[in-house]
Amino acid sequence: MTTTLTSAVKPRAEDSFAITFAPLSLEEIYAKSDDPANGAVVVMSGMVRNQTDGKPVIALEYQAYEPMALRIFYQIATDIRLSMSDVNRVAIYHRVGRLQVGEISVLVAVGSPHRGEAFEACQYAIDTLKHNAPIWKKEHWQDGSSTWVSIGACETSGENC
Repeated sequence: MTTTLTSAVKPRAEDSFAITFAPLSLEEIYAKSDDPANGAVVVMSGMVRNQTDGKPVIALEYQAYEPMALRIFYQIATDIRLSMSDVNRVAIYHRVGRLQVGEISVLVAVGSPHRGEAFEACQYAIDTLKHNAPIWKKEHWQDGSSTWVSIGACETSGENC
């Protein structure tokens, strides 16, 4: 699958997307991706971890260019449906602001009649989001220093940010 933004993509009514300051809820995102025709709902939860490359992290701060990030989210769902027509629901939520260790920063959920499609679509969604969405994070280190990192740079550098 490839992501292109050649035209404005509109989200489907059954899908759900957001960039938010509010804490993310696994239960809420699961419910948004559930459908009576589903045989599987796969949820990926990205969390703030306590270290990067062995260096202690105390918090992350996320910023996003929301209009473009949402367009990327819509395109991801469209791309999924072009290659996996049975997918029923796609939900992509990302937090912005300062998050503490253990807090959820991103949730991606895909509902589909079959687990294989749901897993594949969920992985495609998070990988594409991290590579293409204009979302940046600032790592706040235990020593008081901090560093801005483009999420896309994590993918291209081979790091698992």
